[in-house]
Amino acid sequence: MSTATARISAASHAGEQSPSYQAFRILHLGFTVAPILAGLDKFFHLLVDWDQYVPAFVNGLTGGRVHELMFAVGVIEIVAGIGVALRPRLFSYVVAAWLWVIILNLLLIPGYFDIALRDFGPLSRRSRTGPAQRRVQPAVRRARYWGASSIAEASRS
Repeated sequence: MSTATARISAASHAGEQSPSYQAFRILHLGFTVAPILAGLDKFFHLLVDWDQYVPAFVNGLTGGRVHELMFAVGVIEIVAGIGVALRPRLFSYVVAAWLWVIILNLLLIPGYFDIALRDFGPLSRRSRTGPAQRRVQPAVRRARYWGASSIAEASRS
């Protein structure tokens, strides 16, 4: 193994040990898996009966076809989760917008205000996932390129 390859490998390992990079990877994994699981559950109702989270006036707008609407919502969530897995910089904002829609939907149903408040927490973390990637990824690439021993050292260069 050449010296340059050894330095790149060491820098790659050092970058992956950075707390900010580890936090990014955890958020990335969580915000990939959660929408996919929630989307799949729209079809199977194993976790919860999702139809109860639709306001009455939306039920009227769909002609009582709330269950079919939940299928469409499930597909959107699955696509969003896959999008976060593949293109987190873009899809973190897409999922943030989707969370706003969910929060507004829950605020239209009496008795679900606490759930809307709980959805606000992931929204605040979701909106930081995109900017976090813009900060972490270039530093990791610089560390790998220059053979730096840590992200902090690469950030100073």
